[in-house]
Amino acid sequence: MEQVNHGTLAAAGKVIAVHVNYPSRAAQRGRTPEQPSYFLKPSSSLALSGSTVERPAGCELLGYEGEIALIIGKPARRVGLEDAWSHVEWVTASNDLGVYDLRSADKGSNLRSKGGDGFTPIGPGLIPADAVDPAGLRIRTWHNGRLVQDDTTQDLLFPFARLVADLSQLLTLQEGDIILTGTPAGASVATPGDVVEVEVSTTADGGLATGRLATAVEEGTTPFADFGARPKSDDLQREEAYGSRDAAGLPAPVPVLSAALKAKLESVCTATLSSQLRKRGLNNVSIDGLTSTRPEKRIVGLARTLRYVPNREDLFKTHGGGFNAQKRAIDTVNEGEILVMEARGEKGTGTIGDILALRAQVRGAAAIITDGGVRDFAAVAAMDMPTYYANPHPAVLGRRHIPWDTDITIACGGTTVQPGDIIVADADGILVIPPALAEELADDSIAQEREEVFIAEMVEKGQSVDGLYPLNAAWRARYQEWAASREAVSTHD
Repeated sequence: MEQVNHGTLAAAGKVIAVHVNYPSRAAQRGRTPEQPSYFLKPSSSLALSGSTVERPAGCELLGYEGEIALIIGKPARRVGLEDAWSHVEWVTASNDLGVYDLRSADKGSNLRSKGGDGFTPIGPGLIPADAVDPAGLRIRTWHNGRLVQDDTTQDLLFPFARLVADLSQLLTLQEGDIILTGTPAGASVATPGDVVEVEVSTTADGGLATGRLATAVEEGTTPFADFGARPKSDDLQREEAYGSRDAAGLPAPVPVLSAALKAKLESVCTATLSSQLRKRGLNNVSIDGLTSTRPEKRIVGLARTLRYVPNREDLFKTHGGGFNAQKRAIDTVNEGEILVMEARGEKGTGTIGDILALRAQVRGAAAIITDGGVRDFAAVAAMDMPTYYANPHPAVLGRRHIPWDTDITIACGGTTVQPGDIIVADADGILVIPPALAEELADDSIAQEREEVFIAEMVEKGQSVDGLYPLNAAWRARYQEWAASREAVSTHD
């Protein structure tokens, strides 16, 4: 097998890196791109296996990312998907190193944070591209001998041929150019004295492998000059560098929907919440016209969103298949979240079926809400997780829809829903609650329902609703006495 050598590094005119490409990484980041996005690394950042990399003085967050590198073998300009892979000559391992302490100075370019000398080691072996299936590769990373990344290219968001074809639409990929194709979940931080190893292999038994690309980390001793941006880190950068707050040793964030707030919202009905929203001038916060498979359940959760656009056959070819936006949304919904779908009120096809609904239920979703149709209705209706829908329909998604994007502001059932909105639903309907209002809304709703218990008791005893509903001054005084007596009894018990 040929090896990466200094000639390989010298032949690299440009190094292009993809931001997010593995579903596992997208799920970890909490965002799934619709299209690939890229950044450039200087060819001076390239290094061979066995080299050392310096963590710059004054920095704490040197991140490593095991990746598969593609080396272009013949120029590619405006090539199609069917021809793109033929322009790749070699496949090898790479490590997309970067210093998170310098991201604030980059404005998204990654030049300072990821462009340092030695920040792109590649090798050691070169696998002939024409000898492998680009969807049948495995990437593994070891940190001080411990396996920390292990994934395959079977379900990439953007297959390798698409990256080559996409880049070639605007720029010529020259012989020797290198494309770093993204990293899976598991990337983290290396400190001086650590060794990071990356290997690429074929997934078939007895296949090809690059061997382990080894990079040792050492501490930089030369401080940054007084001019220019200085290293700066915070908890957000630590979380991004380590992959999670827990891995970074940070305390868990205070949730937007705490357990206490969720319990309050679950204790009141949507009719009460609706009246309190109306008092605050919010009249257009209900998702209308839908039916629930579990009308007896009251659900409270944070919204995740998915948007469908009208089907256009050419666009469905690029957005409808594979790990599309619908599947990405289902596969990243988290415990207690509610997936809300914009289907434009289109009833002539299904927007969710039994397999994907089951996947959402297994992931712990609180509910699915769609203003479109549901396929495999009997199976979906039998699930414990509620689904809110416009109607059953047997047709597949592609008849009327293209799954387009996720976690954006959408329209569903006549109202606007944003990611992170609080959804409350019961037999009366579905409400969208702005998170900033939720706490006071819940407290006032609890107080209102307590008043209504008193009013109901008085009506049951034969009192007229005149002056009682709503409470006038006299009745409010009697209510306060009633509430105080109940509180006293409760305290005594």
